Amino acid sequence: MKKTSLITLLLLSAISLFAGVDVGQKAPAFTLSDVEGRTVSLSDFKGQTVVLEWINPGCPFVQKFYNRPDMPAFQKKAAEMGVVWLSINSTHSGDSQYLTPVASKAWATQHGHAAKWLMDSEGTVGKAFGARTTPHMFIINPEGEVVYQGAIDSIRDANAASIPKATNYVMEALAAMKAGAPIAEPRTRPYGCTVKYK
Repeated sequence: MKKTSLITLLLLSAISLFAGVDVGQKAPAFTLSDVEGRTVSLSDFKGQTVVLEWINPGCPFVQKFYNRPDMPAFQKKAAEMGVVWLSINSTHSGDSQYLTPVASKAWATQHGHAAKWLMDSEGTVGKAFGARTTPHMFIINPEGEVVYQGAIDSIRDANAASIPKATNYVMEALAAMKAGAPIAEPRTRPYGCTVKYK
């Protein structure tokens, strides 16, 4: 096989591996364990709006939203709207930033984390959705379709001082859904650290 053909094949394989889902497609079904060891399935929340947040506490872009309790505040506000918020950590167990369920629970408690925290150390769910960064956000509507995917907000840095000045794409999308209005920006480019897949 020619070198160029091999490179093309490898690139196509990588693209297909992380292609994930697009807006308007059905969200892949999944079942994971939370930090308490309980089994959680996406199907548990059938008929509800669900937010997925890819999280890795070792990432400065994640810390941006948790060193001050901004992300927990978003999670609580979403819960008041009847939205289920699931944080998913796809960091593999051999990575230096991996946290055990016990350590994850301790970090979540310390940082006011208000959502369910799910462990995906094999990366199966992250790859199914095409999660590329921490954070990478997805919103699933009550019909089970992805209606938003991308960044949490519009200012692509790791500075917490930027948060009040940014457009929060996720919270704006949830407000639009609640009002029965279209989501203004259903796709944005996620930013943050790369997901530490196995």
